[in-house]
Amino acid sequence: MADVDEQYMRLALAEAALAAEEGEVPIGAVVVCDGQVVAKAHNRRETDADPSAHAEFRAMVDAAHALGRWRLSGCTVYVTLEPCLMCAGLMVNARIDRCVYGATDPKGGALGTLFDVSDDPRLNHSFRVTPGVLADECASLLREFFRACRKR
Repeated sequence: MADVDEQYMRLALAEAALAAEEGEVPIGAVVVCDGQVVAKAHNRRETDADPSAHAEFRAMVDAAHALGRWRLSGCTVYVTLEPCLMCAGLMVNARIDRCVYGATDPKGGALGTLFDVSDDPRLNHSFRVTPGVLADECASLLREFFRACRKR
């Protein structure tokens, strides 16, 4: 499973690199269902002037459209940074099976760092979480992006 997770996380990293090229915070996401990539996306908050245009949010919406259903049961979301409350909430509402993320987010992580929305008994759905897949590469991409922003 670890090799498969790394393979899909590399696709998410490629999406994150596209975000960086566009001047967006380099976060990428991929949704996999039944072993097939059904959606890929990267951050576009600045480009779209849309506060919800997070990589994993966009990828889940695109996956729902591609699959023709709002329930993403059977799907795994791969994302380079631990999801925020908004995105983790969408994962609950979309009924995903699993989320795999790279770097933890000490300022907003909602899958174990600040909150754990994935397994809150008060909510109507829970899902498995695999943290830290290619964490160093994911974190490095973010650090380099923000270092370059500070130099400008």
